[in-house]
Amino acid sequence: MRLGSYQLKLEKRVSLTTWQAVSISVMAIVVALILFSLIFALAGISPLEAYKEIFSFSFANPFGLPSTVNRFIFLLLCTYAFIIPYRAGLWNIGMTGQLYAGALTVYAILFAFGVNKFNSTYPSAWVLIPIMLIGAAVGGAALGAIAGYLKGKYNINEIVVTMMLNFMMFWLVSFMIKEGGLFMNPGGRGESFELPDALHAPLIMDIPITIFLVLGVGVLLTYMFARSRIGYEIRAYGHNPGAAEYAGISRFRIPVLVFMMGGALAGWAGYHYFAAVPGVYKIARNYGFFGDLAFYGIICGLISQGNPLAAIPVAFLFGGLSVGGRFVQGKLGMSFGVDYALLGVLMITLVAFQFFYRYKFVWAKARKESIDVGVLS
Repeated sequence: MRLGSYQLKLEKRVSLTTWQAVSISVMAIVVALILFSLIFALAGISPLEAYKEIFSFSFANPFGLPSTVNRFIFLLLCTYAFIIPYRAGLWNIGMTGQLYAGALTVYAILFAFGVNKFNSTYPSAWVLIPIMLIGAAVGGAALGAIAGYLKGKYNINEIVVTMMLNFMMFWLVSFMIKEGGLFMNPGGRGESFELPDALHAPLIMDIPITIFLVLGVGVLLTYMFARSRIGYEIRAYGHNPGAAEYAGISRFRIPVLVFMMGGALAGWAGYHYFAAVPGVYKIARNYGFFGDLAFYGIICGLISQGNPLAAIPVAFLFGGLSVGGRFVQGKLGMSFGVDYALLGVLMITLVAFQFFYRYKFVWAKARKESIDVGVLS
C-alpha cells in the first residue's frame, strides 16, 4: 500500500523483545473483547456492563477470585504439561487422559488404605497427602510414557496416541465411579466417594498448596530450559532431531522423558481438581468438563510461545474469563455457553495475532523509479 512518498511494507522480524510480545498480546486481547462485544450487543446487553461484571467477579469478588485462582492453577499445570513436550517439537494432546490417570491413581491409593468418607482409621494426613501427590504424578507420567515410548521407539504420531489414550481414560473413569465401580460413591451417585476433610489439599493463607507447586514448577522449568544440560538437549531435539542424534542426544530418551514430565504435571492437575477445589473433593459427575478444560492448556502454551513464565498471566486471564463468563450468563440471563464462546474468541484472536510475532508492518520511503527515455531518431 502506497501513500504519497511512503509505502506500507510487510517485513519479517529479526528479533522480538519481551515488551513487543507483551504489546502484541495486549492488543490481541483488546481486539477479542471488542469483537465479543457484538455478542452482548445482539443480546441487548451493554458490553461495558457485561465486562464490568466479568472482571469484577473474577478478579475482585471474594467468591469469584478463589474460583479464578483454582481455575488458574489447573490451567497452568495443563499448560506446563503441554509446554515441556512442545519445546522438544512434540505435541502433548493427552493432558485430559493424564490428569484422569493421576486422579485414578490417587483414588487407588486411598482405596488401598481403606479411605472413604466414613473411615477415620487411615494414616495421618501428613503421611498420606505426600503419597497422594506422588501417586498423581506417577499415574500421569506412566500414561505419558506410553506416548513417549511409541514415539521414540517406532516414531508413531504422538497426537494420535495421546488422543486415543484420552478416550480410553475417559471410559475407565466412568467404569470406576459408576454403579459397581471400586470408587463409586456410597450413595449410589455417578461419582466417586468424597475425600475426607483431613485429606483436602492443605491451605496456606487460604490458598491451596498446589499454587506454590505450580509456580515453583514454572521457575524450575525456566531454569531447566535456559541453563541445564537436559534443557539444552530438549531444545536441540526440538530444533532438529536428526542433528541432535548426530550430536549424541538420544532420539528415544527425549520423547519418553518429556512426555513423562508433562504427564506428571497433568497428573497434579487431576489431584488439584478433586482435592483442592472447594465444593468438589471427589471425581464429580462433570469430570468431562475438566477434561475438556485441559485442552486450553494447549492454547495457553502456544500463546506464551512455550515460555513457562509468560504462561502464568495467560493462564490467569483464561481462568478468570472462564469463571466470569459463566457468572455473567446467569446474572444477565444470557444463553448457556457464554464462557466457552468468550474463550473461543479470545483464543482465535490471540493465535491469529501470533502472525505479528514473526512479521511487522513498516512505513518506508518509496524508491524513486528512474525512467530512461530513449530518443529514437
